[in-house]
Amino acid sequence: MNNRLGRQTVTFDNPPIIIETASTVGQKEGKGPLKSTFDVILDDDTLGEKSWEKSESMLQKKTALLALEKAKLQQSDIDYILAGDLLNQCVGAHYSVRDFDIPFLGLYGACSTMTESMSIGSMIVSAGFADYAMCLTSSHFCSSEIQFRNPLEYGGQRTPSAQWTVTGAGCAILSSKGTGPKITHVTTGKVIDKGVTDISNMGAAMAPAAIDTLIAHFNDTHRTPDYYDLILTGDLGVVGSDILVELMLKEGFDIRTKHKDCGKMIFDIEEQDVHAGGSGCGCCGSVFCGYVYRELKRHNLSKVLVMATGALMNPMIIEQGESIPAIAHAVAIEI
Repeated sequence: MNNRLGRQTVTFDNPPIIIETASTVGQKEGKGPLKSTFDVILDDDTLGEKSWEKSESMLQKKTALLALEKAKLQQSDIDYILAGDLLNQCVGAHYSVRDFDIPFLGLYGACSTMTESMSIGSMIVSAGFADYAMCLTSSHFCSSEIQFRNPLEYGGQRTPSAQWTVTGAGCAILSSKGTGPKITHVTTGKVIDKGVTDISNMGAAMAPAAIDTLIAHFNDTHRTPDYYDLILTGDLGVVGSDILVELMLKEGFDIRTKHKDCGKMIFDIEEQDVHAGGSGCGCCGSVFCGYVYRELKRHNLSKVLVMATGALMNPMIIEQGESIPAIAHAVAIEI
């Protein structure tokens, strides 16, 4: 039996198990502080493909195949793939899985896609509709630049609040049986829009959604920040993380000693010229499926709340004068 807690959170009597993960990153990410925790660091960010969009699909496909290999599973063992990316119509995911012959659910949560896929995958597995579910996402710096900003050849200058889209992918395989960290709670976010219009300041646009979901999680579960060893956000970066911590404190929740952000962890902010840090679906995907999962498996972490955030806009709607709505989904993982 599964239970609802409050309006936004569910808990599982049969918590799904994260039996294996895989993480792949690009060359720049492979020079950052977490370089020893990724399964694969690319030596060619094109992956031998003729376009950046095809490169991202191959990045996602190779990461999924690696996760299967590590879990000692066949494609036929997987009941559902839940995947998405940042590209129009999620073509990164659609083309990456077209040869897999596995039931597929395409997701778009922007940079929140890793925790969105794990949330829905957990519900499917815990409810008994699947023995194995694959949660998969990616982003690529070059394909994202073309779609959301300018082609690389343009050479535009970045504002200090701008973030660097991570070239990376993460894949987590959830199971109804086995050993590993368990997903015990899922808090589904709401679309939050506080009127931010600066597409070079994703942290400010996404922080209100993170605050809303985090408060809902604590209220629904009656937990406090001290319950967790780590409260991990996906890609708020320097600007968004500062906003989150400050406003959560005003709401009566002190997360200062518990909070880390994947966008600040994956790069050396001072040395790698990424301005406000990392972003993109692959930011949370690669950091969780690399560093955080390893720390859970080694019992260096035992209770983690992972919350990825996404900006739900595209360039056309911004050119029409719209603001940037955002969302955040949280997944509680315990050993």
